[in-house]
Amino acid sequence: MQLVIIGLSVAIQIFLTAKKISPFISLLIIAIMSGLLLGMEPMEVIRSVERGVANTLGGLALIICLGAILGKLLEVSGAAERISGTLITAFGTSNIQWAVLLTGFLIGIPLYYNAGFVILVPLVFSISRRASLPLMYVAIPMAASLSTTHCFLPPHPSPVFLVNAFRADMGKTLVYGLMITVPVVIIAGPLLGRLLRKMIVPLPEIDRSLLPATERQLPPALPSFLLGLLPVILITTSVLASSIPGTGIIRTILLFAGDSTIALLISVLFAIYYFGVRTGAGMPATMKWLNDAISGISVILLIITAGGVFKQVLQDSGTDRYIASFSTAWNLPPLLFGWMITALLRVAIGSATVAGITAAGVVSPLVLSGTVSPELMVLAIGTGSVFGSHVNDSGFWMFKEFFNLTMRQTFLSWSVMETSISILGLIGVLLLDLFI
Repeated sequence: MQLVIIGLSVAIQIFLTAKKISPFISLLIIAIMSGLLLGMEPMEVIRSVERGVANTLGGLALIICLGAILGKLLEVSGAAERISGTLITAFGTSNIQWAVLLTGFLIGIPLYYNAGFVILVPLVFSISRRASLPLMYVAIPMAASLSTTHCFLPPHPSPVFLVNAFRADMGKTLVYGLMITVPVVIIAGPLLGRLLRKMIVPLPEIDRSLLPATERQLPPALPSFLLGLLPVILITTSVLASSIPGTGIIRTILLFAGDSTIALLISVLFAIYYFGVRTGAGMPATMKWLNDAISGISVILLIITAGGVFKQVLQDSGTDRYIASFSTAWNLPPLLFGWMITALLRVAIGSATVAGITAAGVVSPLVLSGTVSPELMVLAIGTGSVFGSHVNDSGFWMFKEFFNLTMRQTFLSWSVMETSISILGLIGVLLLDLFI
């Protein structure tokens, strides 16, 4: 009966998504409905909702907001544009795919997918036109690197939520994610792009609004790179410091600065000064950038919170343990089970973030029981959340419309790329599991 109720909840989520209902509202509806149908008393459901909100926001609200602020500062200051232009110039036309790949990767770490995509699309058009290269040959490496960082690496919303839900170590998750990301983006980016170079996609007429800005003064390259990557540097350094025995002051400082919230706060403060105060933009204008960044991420934060409520209801009703028992009954490795659940939700719902946070409630007992690495489960669910992107995914339509593709071309390019990232990512997670 519990399985039927969960199946009904997922079906309603799919139906409401198809009717364009906000995932925030739909997830709250199915969370409350599921709790009542699973035999919880009404007041128990209310307490689960409150606990779900507190547990979810407590671990990730600051990280997501600070990550959004840093991304906004890099965007409006022109630092993201400087990073991309520097890499393209350094690599040259003969290695253009690798330049675009690295650009997407570096910009994709601090910026959310949609913002990074919109920033890099003009660059893709410009490179394709200047170098007389097929559009998909250039576009696929960019999209692959942005998508991979989005599903694998903090401070993106879904990985941060999963780290919090599974009580995983943020630094280890980041390091393991980087280890998997590199080979995945090489195969799903440049190699797939070469296979698609014969796909005929006409370039649009030159539109000056699509070309990179040249009239404004961009910040220097070195501080743009350093500030964009500072959170990653601090978090990775703390992971290395944690392996050093003892309790010295240097180790303590590195561990403190490498906490994900502190690392992002330090990066944001430096970025506010360098890209705002130092340039004469003024504190009111700089604070407006911060407010715009937070307002832009507010809907995502609410969706994640509602997903946390659903997870809490499944836990408090005992249903998560019941569903997790299928992993043992079917003799499935926990990581593969987590990936399969997430991939099915992704295909059905469309949203990678919603699929990931919904699956978290199902596989939590597998992680909390200590039978599997919480960091690897974060990555298994992350890679499952990009499987089989199709018409119910906003990313599918964004890729199609920006590059003026047919439906068939979008399936052969975007959908194949996303599925490749998912399957290759799963292989990487399972390989890491053999050694960790």
